[in-house]
Amino acid sequence: MQNLVLAFCSALMLVGCTGQRVWAPDEAVARAAYRHDGPPRLTLYTMINNRTGAGAHTSLMINGSQRVIFDPAGSFKHETLPERNDVVYGITPPVADVYTRYHARKTYHVKVQELDVSPAVAEAAIRAVMSNGPVASAMCARGTSAVLASLPGFENIQTTWYPVKLADQFGKIPGVREQELYEYDSDDNSKVLRQWNPDAVARGAILQN
Repeated sequence: MQNLVLAFCSALMLVGCTGQRVWAPDEAVARAAYRHDGPPRLTLYTMINNRTGAGAHTSLMINGSQRVIFDPAGSFKHETLPERNDVVYGITPPVADVYTRYHARKTYHVKVQELDVSPAVAEAAIRAVMSNGPVASAMCARGTSAVLASLPGFENIQTTWYPVKLADQFGKIPGVREQELYEYDSDDNSKVLRQWNPDAVARGAILQN
């Protein structure tokens, strides 16, 4: 009986550690796929409380054969951006911009850390996030650090639960460039996505060209 109870409790714990499964259709993912012409790159985002300095969220943008954002247990959702288990597709420059502005507000700023990598490392990162599965709430840094630690050349990254600790580790890698984004909008960041019109952005880009 005791073994049965232990098995039941273990099952509950495993369920609690699993995020919500989201799986966009193949055609939506293929249609949204965007390849940026910049170098293969990893961009680590860390959302930091302006008052306490504590980390609130971690995510990873990967530029390889296509550009995606691994947004573990994130709240960045838009009907034009297909998602598969925390991997968001179609990360054009306007999408990357609205992603950071969505997270930066009067109570939080975003630390942006960029590292150019080899094409092989970028592809390994894309494969890792695609196969990772959904991440449970409050495990964003753990999921991201585990992905990074699995990559060639990133073996010194230690798995951590804390976004700022992960940013500190990542910042010690030679070649990392850092900047911080501050904005002072209200804490209701949902309006950033409500007001964002990808069709208008696309029309503006055509007019500029």
